[in-house]
Amino acid sequence: MFKGSLVALVTPMHVDGRVDEKALTRLVDWHCESGTSAIVAVGTTGESATLSLDEQVRVVEQCLMAADGRVPVIAGTGSNDTRKAMEASKRMHAVGAAAGLCVVPYYNKPSQRGLLAHYEAVAEASPLPQILYNVPGRTVVDMLPETVARLLEHPNIIGIKEATGDVERLKAIQALGVGDACLLSGDDPTALAFMKAGGHGVISVTANVAPKRMSEMCEAALRGDWIAAETLDASMQNLHAAMFVESNPVPVKWALERMGRIDSGLRLPLVALDPEFHPTVEAALRDSGLL
Repeated sequence: MFKGSLVALVTPMHVDGRVDEKALTRLVDWHCESGTSAIVAVGTTGESATLSLDEQVRVVEQCLMAADGRVPVIAGTGSNDTRKAMEASKRMHAVGAAAGLCVVPYYNKPSQRGLLAHYEAVAEASPLPQILYNVPGRTVVDMLPETVARLLEHPNIIGIKEATGDVERLKAIQALGVGDACLLSGDDPTALAFMKAGGHGVISVTANVAPKRMSEMCEAALRGDWIAAETLDASMQNLHAAMFVESNPVPVKWALERMGRIDSGLRLPLVALDPEFHPTVEAALRDSGLL
């Protein structure tokens, strides 16, 4: 069971777009020291869409070496090509990832039947445990609760990252009887509400810049200390909002650069944060004591 604050880790890059492995190692070490419960590498925030599979595997290997067993490393394995997702799962299992995070296929617009067939094929392709990832704001297709419940019956599909930001969606999934499945939020602003409703944690963008505070909030929620959890959550709401003034991971990478933790590299078609938003993100960092 994965629980608590799992960071949707950025992939640090040099100005020319090459992966910065030294900065990656430093980030993983910081998260291990700050209480982050798992590293989620090469997902949306990790710019998986513009990394080759070889690069994705290399990033996961670097995370595993840097973590050195202190926290598990979950690897993004999703693709809109089922065969590519199957191959990614095989390779991530081979290097030692703890699980795969497999996003709903984007652009193709599969039916719910297509989603069932896709995930079953991926789950059968490799022993790597799979976490479903529903984020219709990016994929267009919404994986419905009935589809989620059916997939969670598969022994190699262990949970879901539900990123709609709708806590009622979690309740609908729970009502279908999903046993001990791992239920994770993918939406920072509503993560605490998600946990109050029975969720186990969050795969967090904000944890990239505030790992200790996000970890403490989740730990408080898991032990039922709602006053402490609510106080910590309230202190991060402006930060959550700032991380999405433009498409993720543009703001969070600018914030980490401003904090001196990474270089400014992004890969096209993403470009640097519009100067219009610099004051907003900087103010959120200062108000949170991160600068």
